[in-house]
Amino acid sequence: MKLSLKQLGVYVFLLVFGCGAGLFGSRYLLLQNPSFQQLRNVTMALPPESIVPNSPNAAIGATGGENVNFIATAVQKVGPAVVRINATRKVANPISDALKNPLLRRFFGEDEQPIPQERIERGTGSGFILSEDGELLTNAHVVADTDTVLVTLKDGRSLEGKVVGVDPVTDVAVVKIKANYLPTVKLGNSQNLIPGEWAIAIGNPLGLDNTVTIGIISATDRTSTQVGIPDKRVSFIQTDAAINPGNSGGPLLNAQGEVIGVNTAIRADAQGLGFAIPIETAARIANELFTKGRVEHPFLGIEMADLSPIKKQQINQENQLNIQQDAGIVIRGVTDDSPAKRGGLFPGDVIQKVNGKPVKTSAQVQKLVEASKVGDILVIEVNRSGKIQTFKVQSGAYPERK
Repeated sequence: MKLSLKQLGVYVFLLVFGCGAGLFGSRYLLLQNPSFQQLRNVTMALPPESIVPNSPNAAIGATGGENVNFIATAVQKVGPAVVRINATRKVANPISDALKNPLLRRFFGEDEQPIPQERIERGTGSGFILSEDGELLTNAHVVADTDTVLVTLKDGRSLEGKVVGVDPVTDVAVVKIKANYLPTVKLGNSQNLIPGEWAIAIGNPLGLDNTVTIGIISATDRTSTQVGIPDKRVSFIQTDAAINPGNSGGPLLNAQGEVIGVNTAIRADAQGLGFAIPIETAARIANELFTKGRVEHPFLGIEMADLSPIKKQQINQENQLNIQQDAGIVIRGVTDDSPAKRGGLFPGDVIQKVNGKPVKTSAQVQKLVEASKVGDILVIEVNRSGKIQTFKVQSGAYPERK
């Protein structure tokens, strides 16, 4: 069949018009489809809190109209009160003593210049300002074995600081500088911390001033034994915020910019984990150091362990005991001539209560003892070979390390 030019033009017009109408109709139906509209909303919408400036629940990197998030707000608030502490101390030079050996002297020659008996050791840490007139808090190991330190403020000033007191048992120390109208930190509360909360660390790691790291609270109430430093008397806060040498003594903050702990890099081999002294402990020790220059810690003289079926077997084998319980706090050892020994406690006793309060972990016992004063009488209820017995133990002073 032959088509005229006019007919062919009509057919082409109808074909193009029909295709256009079909595309338009499908587009219209697609936009009206509820599931499609819902999908668009899901991919485009943002959580409300992520766009609220300074919200503690805001996502990292979320910004408000002033391009400031809650982390930056906390750091701006506290940063001016964080200081760098440079300590210089003289330590014995072991090489000098070794070269006193006549054989070595003959080998190296009598005319050789003697090596100095002491060498200078320098260290850097952090601290933060508690009062406008220059009271600072830091770690004991930052300022140990020195009377004066150099304190550098964020505004660039460097001032001589006097080490007022050091408490190696809790790793807390206090320093005083001569200045007025200084910025200060706000102390928070670490008693009700929940793993997963934000944690912000400020300090001078590796000599890099005013470094900020962010993470979460990983755990609370880590005993000094669990952390691997049994000579301390602290229940630590654990965080994954990076804490490196130089961070020691700096503040650990919550989302509101309040100090909840004092960072310590006392475990240099802790990869991905940091520890902080709870601010309540640090503030109490700091107050005693400023007022008395020293701290007396109550002491019982017992070594404790939290029981489990496996731990029970291990303790029984190592200490030749016959513990039957699978849970509780067992006394592994009692120090000679200690308050516990004089009070009648024995290895193998399983502690049930302290001053009438039931206890389930050694961290709880440690807290109750630390909350008492030297000379207080603690009533300790134990399970001894299946029988409940009560003993009165008068605490003594924690012996000084020689």
